[in-house]
Amino acid sequence: MRSPLIAPSILAADFAKLGAEVAAIEAAGADMVHVDVMDGHYVPNLTIGPAVVKALRPHASIPFDVHLMIAPVDPFIQAFRDAGADIITVHPEAGPHIHRTLQAIKATGAKAGASLNPGTPAETIDPILDMLDLVLVMSVNPGFGGQSFIASQLKKIEALRKKIDASGRDVILEVDGGVKAENARRIVDAGATALVAGTAVFDGGGQASYARNIETLRGG
Repeated sequence: MRSPLIAPSILAADFAKLGAEVAAIEAAGADMVHVDVMDGHYVPNLTIGPAVVKALRPHASIPFDVHLMIAPVDPFIQAFRDAGADIITVHPEAGPHIHRTLQAIKATGAKAGASLNPGTPAETIDPILDMLDLVLVMSVNPGFGGQSFIASQLKKIEALRKKIDASGRDVILEVDGGVKAENARRIVDAGATALVAGTAVFDGGGQASYARNIETLRGG
């Protein structure tokens, strides 16, 4: 099993001490901080905005992997970049012009990602793969943490792995939704290079627990 990047989702962290939680996952060995931004419109939940990202940015030096589950998305790209986002990932369905949206992300200096919902086919990235630094496979329907992994997404991960390899580009293939120790090996074997995990990382509370959980997800 290749060792995947681990991007803990702060959606599962203790929001009463979010800065400390972000610092703890970096100290525990996380590779990125995954920030789930939901607007109660594109997805049925409401989370955080640029002000929270900006407040958290000083608490970790690892990249902020910001997943925008919002529509419209274009008006908020610069605000999240200014707040400290290193990678900005958007959904093709969240606006009429995904190519233009990715151009806007690139123009800020951030890396650009596209997220595919369970019902969004792998072929969606074909016209935009040359612009992507990250492809995020949603293995649950976005909106809430703690859902079960949708096994049919393994075939999509395999298809995307082939597309990325054929392109010759260094694109992160990230998977988010129901990721845990029991299925991490299958997900990575299918071709994922990064795993987003919420409860699977933050279970137990505290840096020592987080370090053990991260190591387990990596296959250690």
